[in-house]
Amino acid sequence: MSEQPSASPRSPLTEDEQLLTPPQVMPIERRASFTSTDPWRVLRIMGEFVEGFDTLSDVRNAVTVFGSARTVEGDRYYAAAQETSRMLAKEGFAIITGGGPGIMEAANRGAKEGGGLSIGCNIELPFEQGTNQWVERSINFRYFFVRKTMFVKYSTAFIAFPGGYGTMDELFEALTLVQTGKVKQFPVVLFGREYWRGLAEWLKERVAGEGKISPEDLNLFLVTDEPKETLRWIIEARERRTRAFRAMSTAQAPR
Repeated sequence: MSEQPSASPRSPLTEDEQLLTPPQVMPIERRASFTSTDPWRVLRIMGEFVEGFDTLSDVRNAVTVFGSARTVEGDRYYAAAQETSRMLAKEGFAIITGGGPGIMEAANRGAKEGGGLSIGCNIELPFEQGTNQWVERSINFRYFFVRKTMFVKYSTAFIAFPGGYGTMDELFEALTLVQTGKVKQFPVVLFGREYWRGLAEWLKERVAGEGKISPEDLNLFLVTDEPKETLRWIIEARERRTRAFRAMSTAQAPR
């Protein structure tokens, strides 16, 4: 009886074989492990950027409104955010928020009442936030830094109503971009004198007083309680931005 030849060890898959192997044939554990790798995350991040840029590509002269998700209807700051956004929408500004409840809801609501575009850039959180009913155009993000890029890229101004860590995060990122010249003619409004007074005084007395920022850096934001003053400040910045753009276009035009 002849001896049966032993089976040769299976050679590893070539790169082409790996590429052309149908997903359902791949071991489940292999697929699961790949989707946890950094290269896969890069693709997912890129996908979020593409979706955000595609969804907001037509947005011009938008204002992003930040503030606490815990502010309830009937609160004076809810009413102020709603009124400020309504006035901005009537002047041709789109309104962008984080898409959630509280101040975000009030701002999106005001945008709709003013006939403007109401945008919500929501974020996945451990606790479900959900998108408020006044959002007309919604995008969901997994990554905070991708969402932040959308806020800055498609906004021409930030308004920070009373809020928590998230509001502070967005506020100081905007101030840093303005201070370093990454964005120009970009007004930042702190709405609520009583709420922001302590922070403004600390920046003046401690931070600027010790030379950590320049005294002129204190002029990068406006502290107010008035929707009309907010509107005026943002419109004036839009006019300066328009003049600067026209001057640049004229200088670059062929002669």
